[in-house]
Amino acid sequence: MAGEGFAVSAGGGERGDGGDELLLKLREFEGRAATVGGVGRDPVNAPMIRHWCEAMGDAHPGYRGPDAVAPPTMLQAWTMGGLAGHAGRPGRSDTNDELFALLDGAGCTSVVATDCEQEYLRPLRLGDEITFDSMIESVSERKTTKLGTGYFITTRMDVRAGGELAGTHRFRILKYAPARRNPQGDEGFAGVSAAKGAGRTADTTDTASAADAATAASTAAPAAPIGTGAAPPRPGSSRPRPVVNRDNAGFWEGVGHRRLLIQRCTGCGTLRFPWLPGCNACGGPEWDTVEASGEGTVYSYVVMHHPSFPAFDPPYAVGLIELAEGVRMVSNVVGVPHDRVRVGLPVRLEFRRYDEELLLPVFRAGTGREGGRTVGGPATSSAKPGAVGVPSGGGS
Repeated sequence: MAGEGFAVSAGGGERGDGGDELLLKLREFEGRAATVGGVGRDPVNAPMIRHWCEAMGDAHPGYRGPDAVAPPTMLQAWTMGGLAGHAGRPGRSDTNDELFALLDGAGCTSVVATDCEQEYLRPLRLGDEITFDSMIESVSERKTTKLGTGYFITTRMDVRAGGELAGTHRFRILKYAPARRNPQGDEGFAGVSAAKGAGRTADTTDTASAADAATAASTAAPAAPIGTGAAPPRPGSSRPRPVVNRDNAGFWEGVGHRRLLIQRCTGCGTLRFPWLPGCNACGGPEWDTVEASGEGTVYSYVVMHHPSFPAFDPPYAVGLIELAEGVRMVSNVVGVPHDRVRVGLPVRLEFRRYDEELLLPVFRAGTGREGGRTVGGPATSSAKPGAVGVPSGGGS
């Protein structure tokens, strides 16, 4: 294939190769089985259900007791391989490995999950033995998003309980060649304001549009060429970028102004984090924001040793931080050796710049200062129901 940039319509609809030789090869994978007769590692069981419900904050009584059923959204969880992965498990083929190798060789070395769809046909009950089959259902035409240019891959998994179809899980990713970026010196995660200014509303039925909104990153130059065998080098830090979408753009805009903002339902007053389009407590769609004081404690933590990644220096501590306001968030714990992090350790919010584009909230053991400013302070409210623009003077 020619190693030149190209323009591709973001619209879906008609299928065709359009002279795309790589697409012709990718389409040969459609309908190929990835797993046949896969077996869940464990039967449906109460401990996994309890852990899931605790993590999700779901106290539905139907998920407890001897007659409990599993939350429907756990459908995929029963098929996962755990830390050991899927290598060597029964029924697994080389389909995914071959497909990804073909895309990697064409320069589509990056991947982002875009969406999933689940259909539930029967509840999963305690003791159900899980089996599953999966296949490559579809490969899109070449698409260009703000992240880069590549192909949407949809995998379908049929999940069975005792041989009876219990549900279907479709999982869609974008495998792409990263767009070259123009670093900006503005505070925070570059591109949030640009994405907001564009005023585009995602249509979740259009994968290209959804990815465009969900991956609003720093200002993109022309897409990197596909087919050159390698992705273009990235300037500066290779630390992964957050995915900014229409639901969480206000949070990242707040980070850009060194403010940690928590959503608050204007119907019932419940605080929530991470940011969501609606309230888990009452279902209300309207919200405003409360600025976190910056005080918190380590609720739980892990120390990362493996796998190593060029942007990180293991071992390092990743904490689940319980903020003074009552919500929890995942972030790095800094200012103390990783082997001294403990549950209950007091921490304080700090904003750390990693490169010209990337500013992230972290939590320091003890009082955090950066740039001469003590982070935190009294909680304040930014009452703009349903709005994305959260800093003073901002607007949706």
